[in-house]
Amino acid sequence: MSLANYLAQNYLTKDEPEKKRNKKRRRKEGGVTIADDDVLGWDQGKDDDDGDGPVTVGESTKAFRRATKSNWTSVSVDATEAADTAAADAIISQAPQRGDNPEDQPAVVGGDDTSLQKMSSGAHAGLQTAAQVIAQLEIQRKAELARIATQDPRESGKGQETIYRDASGRIINIAMQRQEARKKIEEEEEKKRQVVELNKGNVQLVRQVERKKELEDAKYLTLARYADDKELNEDMKEKDRWNDPAAAFLTSKKKGVSKTGKPLYKGAAPPNRFGILPGHRWDGVDRGNGFEKKWFQAQNARKNRAQLEHDWQTDA
Repeated sequence: MSLANYLAQNYLTKDEPEKKRNKKRRRKEGGVTIADDDVLGWDQGKDDDDGDGPVTVGESTKAFRRATKSNWTSVSVDATEAADTAAADAIISQAPQRGDNPEDQPAVVGGDDTSLQKMSSGAHAGLQTAAQVIAQLEIQRKAELARIATQDPRESGKGQETIYRDASGRIINIAMQRQEARKKIEEEEEKKRQVVELNKGNVQLVRQVERKKELEDAKYLTLARYADDKELNEDMKEKDRWNDPAAAFLTSKKKGVSKTGKPLYKGAAPPNRFGILPGHRWDGVDRGNGFEKKWFQAQNARKNRAQLEHDWQTDA
């Protein structure tokens, strides 16, 4: 029997004419009649031969009877099916087995076998030990280093300066950028220095120059200075003392001229902490807020209190 005949016999069904169901079953002898009230209008009064309905036995109904006979049938293998099986076995036996394919065989790595395929990492393809793979990778690394060492620096870019670009793709000159940044920093420092110098008065600037000159002259001074030192005596004469009796005829300093060379006010003027006299154009009106006067009063009160405390401690 062929495969098509077997499938048709066991798995395909023939189209049979539809059987009509009876709406009413005839009463059997000694049994109970079951009538179905169907509204679809099927024909009644005919026997149901399909065997799907319940079977009445005596006065009881037995539904869903389990089949006691197996529906499986044994199929005998005929000569045609045996021939097909033999032909299939012959085709399978002629197909190459997995072990016969040379590509499936493990590759045996030899010493100088150049016929073996290499992967991109430098190791040979196939079954190998870990030591063999490590040795091949080391050889590949040394060869790569040797190739890079012998390569033209213009092609490899060795020793070339890094090229920087902005967002638009234009090349940025790093040396020029650094020079501009350094110049900008110097300009900012110069502005700060000018602001500090402008905040100083003319007298402070003159004193700064004099102090610088004194430091330069101090390099040539002797360690010991005596009473006949000419420079020391000149410096002492230049100092102003309010209680100096010889101030009128011993000083050589010009009267009515400041250190900056500008004329001063000739007359009485309120004192200040810095000892600065008003200019010759002053109209004699004190336009201050009275801080200088309070400052002198506080200084005098502190000195007076210290003197009184000293007197009280020594008066016994």
